[in-house]
Amino acid sequence: MINLAILISGRGSNMTSILSSIQSRKISNVCPKVVISNILDAPGIEIAKKQFGIPTEIILPDGKKGWDYDSKIVNILKKYNVTCTDGLICLAGYMKILSKEFIDYYPFRIMNIHPALLPSFPGLNAQKQAIDYGVKISGCTVHFVDSGIDSGPIIIQESVPVYASDTEETLSARILEIEHKVYPNAINLMANDKIRLKNRTVIID
Repeated sequence: MINLAILISGRGSNMTSILSSIQSRKISNVCPKVVISNILDAPGIEIAKKQFGIPTEIILPDGKKGWDYDSKIVNILKKYNVTCTDGLICLAGYMKILSKEFIDYYPFRIMNIHPALLPSFPGLNAQKQAIDYGVKISGCTVHFVDSGIDSGPIIIQESVPVYASDTEETLSARILEIEHKVYPNAINLMANDKIRLKNRTVIID
């Protein structure tokens, strides 16, 4: 059984899809332990509490950066038994860059979803980057987090077409639909020992 923590900064739509998938048993062998936000009034916090009954924690930066801030998160994760051996941390619209110390503490135990087909268009505004570049196919990527920007080993990718009429908003909405399917799938694979690493390549058994 994997103990799950979800880190959010906003509405938590991917958080909701993950917790709904656990509730409906589309994800097995996962126990959601805590949802953590760095934003006081993040809407996802109320959803986690009221809709799913999941414990929540708010850790405001208060000017702290890097490990000075992340060490507080690690202390909370330990409190909820989300460990480096049987825990999983999912970033779901979490708008802070994790410190190297945090990532090293949870090697290949932190997942993120990015609204582009990595390694293309990492970082912010990926959908706008795709439209500006003129690509015909975009999508989303679930990956393990490493110390780079959206550069960790890729777990799952799913594509969507990009239309000539697309705006950043319409493409974002189309990608978000598949994010809500792909992220739970990746977590379920992890929880059921279907993922292994060969060098930096993720093998799905």
